[in-house]
Amino acid sequence: MSVYERYAPFIRDYIYRAGWQVLRGVQEAAGAAIFNSCDNVLLTASTASGKTEAAFFPILTLLEEDPPRSVGVLYIAPLKALINDQFGRLDELCEESGIKVCRWHGDASQSQKRKLLKKPSGILQITPESLESLLLNKHMEIPSLFYDLRFIVIDELHSLLRGDRGLQTFCLLERLCKLAGCTPRRIGLSATIGDPQAAGRFLAAGSGRPTVIPQFEGGKEVWRISMEHFFMTEPQAGDGEPEPAEAPPSEASTDTAPKAADPGLGYIFEHTRGKKCLIFTNSREECEGVCQSLRQYCEARHEPERFLIHHGNLSASYRESAEADMKDDDSLLSVCATATLELGIDIGRLERAFHLNAPFTVSGFLQRMGRTGRRGNPSEMWFVMREEHPEARAMLPEMIPWYLLQGIALVQLYLEERFVEPPKTDRLPYSLLYHQTMSTLASCGEMTPGELAARVLTLSCFQRISQDDYRLLLRHLLEIEHISRTENGGLIVGLAGERIVNNYKFYAVFQENIEYTVRTGSEELGTIVKPPPVGDKIAIAGRVWAVDEVDHKKRLVYCTLVKGKIPAYFGDVAGDIHTRILERMRGVLREENNYPYLLKHARCRLRDARDSFAKSGLAESPLINLGGRMWALFPWLGSYAFLALERFLKIRCAKRLGLKGLTSVRPYYIQFTMQVSAEEFYRIAAEEAAQEFDAQELVYPKEVPVFEKYDEYVPEELIRKGFAYGVLDVEGMKRRVKSWL
Repeated sequence: MSVYERYAPFIRDYIYRAGWQVLRGVQEAAGAAIFNSCDNVLLTASTASGKTEAAFFPILTLLEEDPPRSVGVLYIAPLKALINDQFGRLDELCEESGIKVCRWHGDASQSQKRKLLKKPSGILQITPESLESLLLNKHMEIPSLFYDLRFIVIDELHSLLRGDRGLQTFCLLERLCKLAGCTPRRIGLSATIGDPQAAGRFLAAGSGRPTVIPQFEGGKEVWRISMEHFFMTEPQAGDGEPEPAEAPPSEASTDTAPKAADPGLGYIFEHTRGKKCLIFTNSREECEGVCQSLRQYCEARHEPERFLIHHGNLSASYRESAEADMKDDDSLLSVCATATLELGIDIGRLERAFHLNAPFTVSGFLQRMGRTGRRGNPSEMWFVMREEHPEARAMLPEMIPWYLLQGIALVQLYLEERFVEPPKTDRLPYSLLYHQTMSTLASCGEMTPGELAARVLTLSCFQRISQDDYRLLLRHLLEIEHISRTENGGLIVGLAGERIVNNYKFYAVFQENIEYTVRTGSEELGTIVKPPPVGDKIAIAGRVWAVDEVDHKKRLVYCTLVKGKIPAYFGDVAGDIHTRILERMRGVLREENNYPYLLKHARCRLRDARDSFAKSGLAESPLINLGGRMWALFPWLGSYAFLALERFLKIRCAKRLGLKGLTSVRPYYIQFTMQVSAEEFYRIAAEEAAQEFDAQELVYPKEVPVFEKYDEYVPEELIRKGFAYGVLDVEGMKRRVKSWL
């Protein structure tokens, strides 16, 4: 029997109505894996390849053949917007089968949740944070909700592979299954997995099942990429030079860009006209600034406003209205967005995506690239790299276009090696250990220390944490009254701990700022941090507002719409850049390749950077003299190996080198003065790296490097240990230092 013949009749009817002639490779392979085994399944295929249907067609068939007596499928996605998008697709798919689909997140209706609790069945869609809330607040309901759970589908699995949020998700799954007494299969979906075997092991952790990774012919990917560079003010690189005969197509030329205050944004403004586009930025602040500027261009040119905005600090109504407008195939609007529109959401027939500067990861690039190219068209991405003109006396590090190099490196790494960042599994997640300890106690009630340790330390992600470390944590939590000891010797949540656990922000393990809700009249605009005083202005929802009132007790800001442009602030955003990206950036400077997607200004800017690279001697040595005793070191290391190198030089080498005034632009270069020659620098650094030393020596005296959300409640000794062994890439740093010699 073929996979298609095995499908339930209502699935075959759906395929017929959709006009599909044949099943795609991923659907055939997924069907065979899900129907013919009892293992977990990891589906890796390009964006818009039909992974969701590939997983759910066989799952729903099995559910119809043998209906579960509780929720049968738990679908986990990292974003509410993705759940909302998939809800419509799954609801339509299940319409004729009688299988119910329920959303469970902060924006979902309470009546829908009550119905599910009363009569558990079908598919439950949920975010990691809402699953945490469910385990905490509906602890007694978990067995009846999930005792016959058959499948856990984890969408956009790659987004959970490198941080505490992913580890939290898998902790919750293990806790849920133990509590409900179920052993569901896990189905992971992702378009951007670099090491499928490692991701398969990550997916399987604690499930008691191996992971099958189906192989299939995915078809040829066709991309349209262009990359252009702009200085913030004229002139541009290569101005006055003739275009070579093999120049890229004229549609992507900069000649038609209007003379705008910001040439890069003027270029985007011109090339989004009459088209439906996404404009990606790396931060919410940049997203607000770009949207404000583009709307001002519309006003100045007497054109209808055609730019929307979408990021995580906007209210649900703003986000959902932007999504709805983009799903309208007749719409010619463009959306300025952050990662909130990066994952999986189908927002109609997008014609192209723009990206301001380079994303931090290959994974992010691929996800954003995949937002276009649906409905049978090639994916299309236009990179717009911007930088200030170097000053007349600028030193070598400021002469290098870092974002341009990073963008080229991301593209080339995937084209040449299919490289995508691997899972990060070597961390010591003490912040998450605190969180899951408090969550377990809050949901289960009084437990002996041994019972608590048996519940928490046996979770897969804590396998590197010793019982001694856990005892240290529990003693500390007793001291700060986050937990208390009962007369029977049991442990319960303490008075100070209740204030943490009972706050809705406890459900999330990612770092958050203290946010104020912004309102104008009865309309909620979104949230900001650090509200200004009354009379000042704020930027949100792509517009500028005057602050009328700030209620610090209720954390509310009331405002009125005004004209103008100001920067927005939503809290700090850090990028985690892999060492392979930095190494490929060095390769871009070393080689003479002309990349076909570079446009005129980008080609000329890269040529100038390569010229500076060669003349400076940077091609032969990572250490360059900037004059006198001032030096610049270009280690070509990723974020956490770079951080380890900074500390290594300051703590282990500074005295022998006579090193002073060390400053960094992470993860690109380090500047300092020193008393020794380049040869002595290499020798001394290599000697120090060859010695055995504890990674905790790279933590400064009296430093408590709070890195994750709940580190402030963890003993200082564990914070230092977690930072040294779980954050700093000391081994990667040592290898690089030894290679210099």
